[in-house]
Parts: sequence; C-alpha cells; structure tokens
Amino acid sequence: MLVKKQVFDAVSIMAATIIENRDYLNELDGAIGDADFGTSISGGFLAVQEILPSLEGLEAGPMLSKVGMTLVSKVGGASGPIYGTIFMKAGQAAGAKTELTASDIAVMLEAAINGVKARGKAEPGEKTIVDALQPAAEAFRKAADADCSLEKCGSQAAAAARAGAESTKNMIATKGRAHYVGDRSLGHKDAGATSIALLFEAICGK
Repeated sequence: MLVKKQVFDAVSIMAATIIENRDYLNELDGAIGDADFGTSISGGFLAVQEILPSLEGLEAGPMLSKVGMTLVSKVGGASGPIYGTIFMKAGQAAGAKTELTASDIAVMLEAAINGVKARGKAEPGEKTIVDALQPAAEAFRKAADADCSLEKCGSQAAAAARAGAESTKNMIATKGRAHYVGDRSLGHKDAGATSIALLFEAICGK
C-alpha cells in the first residue's frame, strides 16, 4: 500500500523530473511544434515545488487535486488543462483514502486517462499524451488484477509508458499544433507522451 508520505515523495520526484528534462522536452517539441512544451510544463512543476510545504501531511486525494489545480493555473495552452486533469481526476478517484492499494491506484490511473481523453478529445494513435498514459494505465490494471506487488505493477506501467512514447515515432500527429506539420511528424517522438514515460520511470523504476 501507499501512504500519504509516499504519495508526497512521488509528487516531489515528478516535479523534479519534469524540471530536469525541460530542455529535452523542448527539443522533442521543436521537431513538430513550438519548442516550448518543456518550458511550459516545467514552469507548472516549479509552481508545484513551491507549494510542496502545503501538500505535506495531506491525504493522497486532496494532495493530487491541489497539484492538478496548480498546473491548470500555471501552465499555458492545452498542456495545463491536460496535465491538470490527470492529477485532479486521480485525486478525485483517491478521495479520502488514507492508504492506496494497487487496485486503488489502477482506478486512479483509469480516471486520469478517461479524463484526458474526454478533455482533449484524443484517442490512442493520434500522437499525444494518451499514447503513453493509456498503455501505462492498462498495464497497471492488468498487473493489479493478477495480484502483483505494487512494485511490479509500477514497473509494468513504466515499461508500457516507455513503449507507448516510442511508438509515437510511427504516428502522424492529428491533434494540437503538431498536426499542422502532417506527414513530417513521422519519425519524431511526441513530447507529451515522452513526459509521461519519464514520470512513470522516475517513480516506478526503470
């Protein structure tokens, strides 16, 4: 099970991971977008770092919801609402629970991906964040249903997120600014999907 201190630590790790990878994410975005995804999303997580003292001691649900609201308010464009939705939906699913089982986390991930798909009107195969987040959620659920340890569930999710991000190289973007480049988006990894893979790898192991 995860307790609130472990969720807090995960949030801290996620914020640091995105900030550390700002330039890499900008580089990926530059091939098919405006080269500012890393700057935008790292700015949001810098704001999350600033509110970390207020998050410590909160249960997982309120903690993740507050992270989501911070990202929505601090990140411009579509990235803020999309990333914010991930955390807010996960937080809503966690509710007032004081401990999270693998099954609980699977439900949270499912709520996150469903929220993202509804907000962004995106489906797998469109070269978006969904292409990493959905396979990660599905892999976590499969492992949880097989009564795997939380660590095993996480490692399976991280591997699926990584593979999903890599698969975006073979997709033509149909959403966001990247869709304007059409076929020229082939051969390039999506920055949003890559950011999700980086987060899963950071908190679940490589």
